[in-house]
Amino acid sequence: MLLFWVAAIPVAACGETAASNTVPLAPGYGDLGYRAPAPGTYNLPAFKTAADGVVLDEDGRSVRLYDLYGDKIVLLSFIYSSCSDINGCPLATAVLSRIKKHLDSDPQLADNLRLLSLSFDPDHDTPEVMKLYGRSFSGGKSEWQFLTTESQQALAPILEAYSQSVQPEYNEKGELTANISHILRVFLIDRDRQIRNIYSVSFLHPEILMNDVRTLLMETEDTPAGSRTDITASSFAPASPGDYPAPASPGDYKGGYESDEYQTQSVSLDRRQGQQADLMQVLSEPPLGLPPVPVPADNPVTKEKVDLGRKLFYDRRLSLNNTFSCAMCHIPEQGFTNNELATAVGIEGRTVRRNAPTLYNSAYLTRLFHDGREDRLEQQVWGPLLAKNEMGNPSFAFVIDRIRNIEEYDGLFEAAFDGKGPGMETIGQALASYERTLVSANSPFDRWYYGKQEQAIDKRAQRGFELFTGKAGCVSCHRVDDTHALFTDNAMHNTGIGWASSMGVETGQHRVLVAPGVYLDVDSDIIRSVSEVPPGDVGLYEVTQNPADRWKYRTATLRNVALTAPYMHDGSLMTLEEVVEFYNRGGYDNENLDPLIRPLQLNEQEIDDLVSFLKTLTGDNVDILVSDAFAAPVGDLRKQNPDGGSL
Repeated sequence: MLLFWVAAIPVAACGETAASNTVPLAPGYGDLGYRAPAPGTYNLPAFKTAADGVVLDEDGRSVRLYDLYGDKIVLLSFIYSSCSDINGCPLATAVLSRIKKHLDSDPQLADNLRLLSLSFDPDHDTPEVMKLYGRSFSGGKSEWQFLTTESQQALAPILEAYSQSVQPEYNEKGELTANISHILRVFLIDRDRQIRNIYSVSFLHPEILMNDVRTLLMETEDTPAGSRTDITASSFAPASPGDYPAPASPGDYKGGYESDEYQTQSVSLDRRQGQQADLMQVLSEPPLGLPPVPVPADNPVTKEKVDLGRKLFYDRRLSLNNTFSCAMCHIPEQGFTNNELATAVGIEGRTVRRNAPTLYNSAYLTRLFHDGREDRLEQQVWGPLLAKNEMGNPSFAFVIDRIRNIEEYDGLFEAAFDGKGPGMETIGQALASYERTLVSANSPFDRWYYGKQEQAIDKRAQRGFELFTGKAGCVSCHRVDDTHALFTDNAMHNTGIGWASSMGVETGQHRVLVAPGVYLDVDSDIIRSVSEVPPGDVGLYEVTQNPADRWKYRTATLRNVALTAPYMHDGSLMTLEEVVEFYNRGGYDNENLDPLIRPLQLNEQEIDDLVSFLKTLTGDNVDILVSDAFAAPVGDLRKQNPDGGSL
């Protein structure tokens, strides 16, 4: 079994020097701060087969990594000897050193764990240098080898196989320095050379790593290598232990959700089947209740672009570590948002400040993102691709090169864009073309209001619409016109939600999902007492730097709103009833509160009627769009390296 660890930095590029009183130390240097799960109380599903490669040991002898894997658990760190960043390579060595001390006092563990450190600077770190580097860690009962490679050329396929992006650094004069920028990764791999866990710097702690090692030892006890079944039916993993969980599939792996007790606000999963939607038809014939879809002159929508954009949307290989697709936040069967999370979670569990907005009818939006910082889908798509807490890619070029090196995309861009290959423009245009087809209307409301079908909605919903356009005044921001309704004014407003969150003055109870299908109503004070302080968020002000724009956010469309909980930019309101009650109270008063926000004086019956109306805004084609999403071509990570070397 093998634990493969790639060392790098969360705060600055490895090699950048920073004062210790200003740079926070990674967890590996101190107490964990919480009780780690006991070994054997959890499962570690297999992700992928680890990669092989040719390296040099301390005596300059050539050896394959696979010769060092398989008989023991191995902890392998990628380092370079001249790194001076305390949260980079020195952190890796410090954590390994603490583990080695523990192994020296535990012969049984020492017999089952091998420590390896591989340099990604072979030009400087010769076998002699690595031997000298490891001299102070020698001795004892445990094994720790320090490795390098013959050349950068020999190292390159190893770095690529483990998704290690290594960049030399230059000074202000454009001169090459001794510093190297890279990213921390930790991989737990068993004796079958299967990666069983991937850690970031936030979880790089000896106690966590050793508990995982013990867990693997417990689950494989008395079981010969090569004959293990380590994946259980309840774990989030596919049947084949050599794959990531459903790589590049829409949404996420759906195993374990079959129980009748599981409750979700998503569209029923059994509705995926059926023929694909004719996505192009909505562009020429928009459904009842919507105007023609705006299409930019420089990016006319074609079937080839839509098919390509859809493939990209569901491909996890567009993220830094091949684990995260656009559909991981914008889940088709959950209204192209995420019903289970108030705010989104990116690669490696990194926190995102805001709720994942629905993509339904995003083609009509003139302001994109909650803070309105973009105005075209072609530009918007790059935000999540490059955000370090979403899909994590370091640059445009990284994404473009990744796609160019995936065989499945050969010729697809050229066919869609008159010979142009993958690039900043064509990637954005393809994804935007697919998103423009996610048009949904012809709802019961549309058939009643625009189609004049009197029985399309009941009397409660009709009373709710009267309140919506009258006493409640919702229509002031959620526009309804004579021939169509976008249910948004595409403007920015301060309702008080952002202000209250920033000031910590939210009160009342929130419905919290604590397990699949299990919800609790929890006081806001209790939530704050056990929560991390949320990152600052002042909305449009971050774009304009105008104090009058503090806590302004884009008016969300209400179409399909019954499918897209939780609500508001921070996902703080879980139900439509909570949303209406919030507005009924007049929001949260603050110096920049929008003048349209006022107490509504609605009684309980009127609140129920208004909610009933909102539930009539679900389009009749959502099942078709979900079925189309699940018909998207699934990328296969194994095609990149049939031997299992590519992550």
